[in-house]
Amino acid sequence: HRLECADGFEYLCCMRRISSRLTWWYKKAFPTVWFGFLGLVTCASFFSFLDGKVPGSVCFIPLGMLLFGYVLMSWLVFPLMDEVWIDGDDLIVRNGGEEERFPIRNIMHVADSFLTNPQRITITVQPPSRFGQQITFAAPSPHTLIKTHPVAGELIDRSGCFQR
Repeated sequence: HRLECADGFEYLCCMRRISSRLTWWYKKAFPTVWFGFLGLVTCASFFSFLDGKVPGSVCFIPLGMLLFGYVLMSWLVFPLMDEVWIDGDDLIVRNGGEEERFPIRNIMHVADSFLTNPQRITITVQPPSRFGQQITFAAPSPHTLIKTHPVAGELIDRSGCFQR
């Protein structure tokens, strides 16, 4: 059935995922492939160094890439929530086996970043949730660089916050 909200729009009263289905790939699969591959390259370069085939400085290249990848992923990827859903007037956030539900009207600020991969939407909630005051999730699909992401725009409209 439908729900008419204060903004005059009608919304379907069913859960709808607003986070990317590729979040699992970003948070679990890609880091496993990245760190596994660089771990193998580090081991191979170390054994090549022991055999005298390459200079010792070659071993530091994959180690530097490991460190750089970890710092970048801990800043951009690891903070992403696993799933974010809209259920009527509530937002459901799931991460690491935990779940929290709170009203969309608790959103105080919505920001979308289009220059990152994956594209991210960050919401600020008051009072803070069990996941903190800021909740970040991967946007469901790539979007144009010119306008606000449609999901971010919907959250702005439905929450009543007009900050971008």
